[in-house]
Amino acid sequence: MPDPLGGFSYTWPLYAAGALGFLLGSIPFGLIFSRLGGAGDPRRFGSGNIGATNVLRAGRRGLAAATLLCDAGKGAVAAVAAGVYGPDVQVVACAAAVLGHVFPPWLRFRGGKGVATAFGVLFAVSWPAGLAAGAAWLAVAAATRYASVASIAAMLAAPVAFQAMLDAQFDGLLPWWLPGQPQQLQMIALVAVVVILRHHGNIRRLLAGREPRIGAPPAA
Repeated sequence: MPDPLGGFSYTWPLYAAGALGFLLGSIPFGLIFSRLGGAGDPRRFGSGNIGATNVLRAGRRGLAAATLLCDAGKGAVAAVAAGVYGPDVQVVACAAAVLGHVFPPWLRFRGGKGVATAFGVLFAVSWPAGLAAGAAWLAVAAATRYASVASIAAMLAAPVAFQAMLDAQFDGLLPWWLPGQPQQLQMIALVAVVVILRHHGNIRRLLAGREPRIGAPPAA
């Protein structure tokens, strides 16, 4: 990846991608859809999160689905749009989109956990790794019925699956045309760390036995 302190003529696309990716990621779809749909402010019920899981706690499946699709979509749009200018620019835009969702300036930097946006980025960058992470989410969710545990497992699986795919391509076990560049691995790992750290509250509730399971109301 080029030196971010290098010549401005060389690095301005990185700065532009970071700024635009952050702004795109900071759009709080969960809050927008909840208010437009009459469900109120998701920050005032459940976990207080603006993500799809908490919107679902209001009993509005349509709003939750719209939130999930749009939160994932903004990550995918950032990846696809920036990918036209090369993998280095794409890496910056993708990481910025997830950070924008997690730390939106419009909401005093208190956003969502970034799971859906991270999945959008992952599927756009490397759909095989996205499928592996999605499979991990489904398997862990079915086994534990904890969305938080499933999300953490998926984020742990994402860089592992991506690296395994790159290794298999290098060894000739997978076709070379499958999407994925080595420099994208660091971005995927960074995104995974950010998302996992944003689950610190869930981890504390899990340890205390107060984390609500999928389909159950949140603990008081």
